[in-house]
Amino acid sequence: MRWNRQVDGRLTLAFAVMAAAVVLGPLVWFWHASLLPSAYSVMGTGYAETTGAHGGHGGSATGGRAVTSLIDDPDRPADVAVTLTARRQRFRLPSGRLVDGYTLNGGSPGPAIHATAGQLVQVRLVNASVPEGVTLHWHGVDVPNAEDGVAGVTQDAVGVGEEFTYRFVADRPGTFWYHSHQMSDEQVRDGLFGALVVTPATRAAGEADVTALVHLYDGVRTIDGREGDVRVEASPGERARVRIVNTENGPMPAWVTGAPFRLVAVDGTDLNGPTDVRDAAVLVTAGGRADVEVTMPEDGSPVRVQLGGSSAVVLGSRSYDAPTAGRPAATLDLLSYGVRAHVGFDPDRPDRRFDYAIGRRPGFLDGRPGLWWTVNGHLYPDTPMFVVSEGDVVRMRISNHSGEVHPMHLHGHHALVLSRDGVPARGSPWWVDSLNVADGESYEIAFVADNPGIWMDHCHNLPHAAEGLVAHLIYEGVTTPFSMGGPARNTPE
Repeated sequence: MRWNRQVDGRLTLAFAVMAAAVVLGPLVWFWHASLLPSAYSVMGTGYAETTGAHGGHGGSATGGRAVTSLIDDPDRPADVAVTLTARRQRFRLPSGRLVDGYTLNGGSPGPAIHATAGQLVQVRLVNASVPEGVTLHWHGVDVPNAEDGVAGVTQDAVGVGEEFTYRFVADRPGTFWYHSHQMSDEQVRDGLFGALVVTPATRAAGEADVTALVHLYDGVRTIDGREGDVRVEASPGERARVRIVNTENGPMPAWVTGAPFRLVAVDGTDLNGPTDVRDAAVLVTAGGRADVEVTMPEDGSPVRVQLGGSSAVVLGSRSYDAPTAGRPAATLDLLSYGVRAHVGFDPDRPDRRFDYAIGRRPGFLDGRPGLWWTVNGHLYPDTPMFVVSEGDVVRMRISNHSGEVHPMHLHGHHALVLSRDGVPARGSPWWVDSLNVADGESYEIAFVADNPGIWMDHCHNLPHAAEGLVAHLIYEGVTTPFSMGGPARNTPE
């Protein structure tokens, strides 16, 4: 009897061990398979998606171009030259609030950079004390790929005591911004960003021009680092352009009280035939920009441009007593706003068609268990590399069934919105580099592949990007010598 009990006990233990192995074995395998090496190239991650045309993964090309060769004229002198010194430090906002974070030239936001269309901009980035390294990405500017500022893809992160010089031609007027693309979730949140405004070579007289860079520091909304309302002088009858930049991780409504407004530009591109808007808000997605224009009332009364619920730009002269008003019930629909115009290519005859389906599922990301974002059902780094050839017309369907909104940002290109949920665009051409894709929505977009390189295509809710919502657009024959991780500790998200 005792012997039987011993046998039974051993069998029970054996069965328990086998059952545990059956359950835990696959989990251990998935955990191990998710671990990223200490250094790896994006060229070797994911899978090549070439739908609609023949071709292979860009990394397999021979005799191709390295991203470091994709630059503007190296011998041309700079028209605008700026030095930005990055530090890890405590700083004081104009309101007096102290913030532990990062600065550029001693403050945050960093200095606004102004250029005229056609000028060559040169920015020397010096890292004085940011321990994890730093880069600068020119959000919305279709720079040459070597100047894109993505750690591990187009350059190494700039370490303490090092520097890097960016050079690019600001070839189109518009409202843009710049920010770090190394550990961007933390570094942008805590201060490493600034405005970049490119104006036309000829400007209309009698127009006030205001940049409103919106950011949350420690949960407090600011405009150019100022809390509450920002007052700007604008004379009766004068036109005023307010350039709204949303540096945050989620969409922000903006609306105007005291006068009708026109939405004159989105993501640095002017709209065609904008008309007066009343009793409607404009949704500015994370990373996106919206330029609103108002004509000041002849009686001298002020106008309030409300940015979210707690801050505003108040335009006025004799008075700034502009009463607050709640967000309008309506939101301006850009599918039908403005007047249609020729776009320069035929999106109905694409050379490549891609799907970018955003989802979410449990799994492991670099050994961490969790509920992670997916692209076409795949967890990072097994996400697609959308392969194109220079000159291709590219059509992409972006769909979101993940449970949350995602502001999708394609580097190096502006894309034309063709439809939302199957409803075609019928207004002004709506060009974006940052597109708000709500849960349950789908968009069709198109663009011309006219800027060779390796480009990120990711969610600009930066914690989401850090959680794997990242893919790449890669041109055939383009390679990169840079790696994620490695001695430079490159971590773009």
